[in-house]
Amino acid sequence: MNSLARYTLSKKERLKSRKLIEQLFREGQSFSVTPFRIIWMFTQSPSPVLQAGFSVSSKYFKKAVDRNRIKRQMRDAYRLQKNTLMEKLQLEQKQLSVFFIYTGRVLPEYSTLFDKTGTALKNLIKNFHENTAANT
Repeated sequence: MNSLARYTLSKKERLKSRKLIEQLFREGQSFSVTPFRIIWMFTQSPSPVLQAGFSVSSKYFKKAVDRNRIKRQMRDAYRLQKNTLMEKLQLEQKQLSVFFIYTGRVLPEYSTLFDKTGTALKNLIKNFHENTAANT
């Protein structure tokens, strides 16, 4: 990790646009890294280079406290590890929207979320490069 890097997740970097989220679910590509399902898509919006959204199903977590805790931990794990993906996107001059859905059925440990988020971001970089290579 770069010592000068800022590990922030600003409001602009959060995926909030209902229209963009619907387009992401309709047209985006997805893959799974247990306990996550990741949906991603390149965008052309005048938004930041990388936007992310997070979701936890109320089917398995009835209490909002549990859902909010998992989302907060997912955002924190993502915030600390997103810089390599952001650098790759800036080099390629691409914009990416990504949505993390927690599909597990038990309350996770933070260390598990951190490790799996790192794995998911590495897979995202790999898929990003495969997709870029296929388009050229």
